[in-house]
Amino acid sequence: MITGKKIVLTGANSGIGLETLKLLVQGDNKILAVDLRTDKIETFDKEKVIPMVCDVSTKENVDSIFDKATETMGGIDIFYANAGFPYYEKMDYVNWERVEKMFQVNVFSPIYSYQKYVQYMDGKEGHFAITVSAIGQMGVPGYTVYSSSKFAMNGFQQNIRLEMPKNIKLTCLYPVATDTGFFAKAAEGSGKVIREKPFPVQKPDHVAKVMVKALEKKKKNVSPCKLFGFARFLMAICPPVRTIYWKMEKGKLDRYVAQKAEAENK
Repeated sequence: MITGKKIVLTGANSGIGLETLKLLVQGDNKILAVDLRTDKIETFDKEKVIPMVCDVSTKENVDSIFDKATETMGGIDIFYANAGFPYYEKMDYVNWERVEKMFQVNVFSPIYSYQKYVQYMDGKEGHFAITVSAIGQMGVPGYTVYSSSKFAMNGFQQNIRLEMPKNIKLTCLYPVATDTGFFAKAAEGSGKVIREKPFPVQKPDHVAKVMVKALEKKKKNVSPCKLFGFARFLMAICPPVRTIYWKMEKGKLDRYVAQKAEAENK
């Protein structure tokens, strides 16, 4: 169990972040829980959990998280950059701002948070964590922009380990699709059109348990889905398996696009 720590957790109001928060409050921790909404965060013990409404997509707002942590907790032992969001779509449009927003939240924010954290710790021991995602290791039809943002984070974690100071530990989480509102949000605005989740799917409480244990043991990387690791190995030695998987997921996207077009034309 993690206990006696001062923790910043972003994306804490839902999904993996919320389940992680539920586990962290079991220890004697002080947690700055950050999200765009804090209705669920506010149900926790106020002595342990400090809600903070914050859009992490800007430099100034990330700076404010560090200011708030200093003011309310007096320091940060663990900074977990978990906040992120997806799009589920066929990328057949031209929209700079839509792509930029994704990268601001999923890429720029955690990278800048890491930079700030190293500076903030100033040589003291610290622990930084990122939710990268399995989709940052293999693309899936329908998630082009999201997958690109996660590939960027996977590249970041690989490279920064070659440069990071010895006083900082880094833990990266690689979940597959998680059964939360996260992927429903990906298709936001599509009404009642059915969006089939990518295979495989895991429960957020399982992912959170694996991640908290990894934080406790200061593991470098953690993948909660053993099937994904086996599948990657199988696809490497037998590429047609990957082709079949992509065809299956492309079928889901095609059905989604067709249903959405039909709904919009009604």
